[in-house]
Amino acid sequence: MQKNASRGPRLFCLFALGVLLFNYPLLALFNLPRHIFGVPLLYAYLFIVWALLILLVARVVDRPERG
Repeated sequence: MQKNASRGPRLFCLFALGVLLFNYPLLALFNLPRHIFGVPLLYAYLFIVWALLILLVARVVDRPERG
């Protein structure tokens, strides 16, 4: 039980970060008629944030325990 005790709060913080990043005010900032390498800015933002959250969750889950 001790092993997973430190992961819970970190995963919850990542969840809260995801909720904030995928919420209306930030999405409205990126809903512009601009393109990055031919991809609309909003779609690029969504993909980059989604991939970043997946990487952060993988890092928290696969992190070796101390002690």
